[in-house]
Amino acid sequence: MIKTLAVFLILGAGFVPAYGQAAKAADSAAMEAVKQLEHDWSDAQKAGDVAKLSQIIADDWSGLGPDGVKSTKKDFLENVKNGTSKLESFEFGPMDAKKIGTVIVVQGTDTEKSSYKGKNTSGKWAWMDVFENRDGKWRAVRSQSAMVK
Repeated sequence: MIKTLAVFLILGAGFVPAYGQAAKAADSAAMEAVKQLEHDWSDAQKAGDVAKLSQIIADDWSGLGPDGVKSTKKDFLENVKNGTSKLESFEFGPMDAKKIGTVIVVQGTDTEKSSYKGKNTSGKWAWMDVFENRDGKWRAVRSQSAMVK
């Protein structure tokens, strides 16, 4: 019995590092998928593709703009659809992602040519998005952005 238990413990010990490596690989793949969603988001916004944006952004999403005003998914999509918010060009700067439980937080910067309500909002921006895994799909649930001076 003791010999069998010792063999089981020795063999079982090999599974722990393998499991840890698999979990790290899965986390890394999830973070890369979310970074790709960031690219998809900017591409869809440039194209005015509200349907694609709707797939990326959760129904209960909210964002804080540089003026501290809270926006809902409905507000955001409507502003893209009617041209209130325009994104002409977008170049990503550094982007960092961290997985915490069932969410991934992404922080990044970009340089963009954009406008909001007819006002030029072009320049360098810093932002943070929080994605949650819902039913096997990553969805943006919170966002915040600020213009870098």
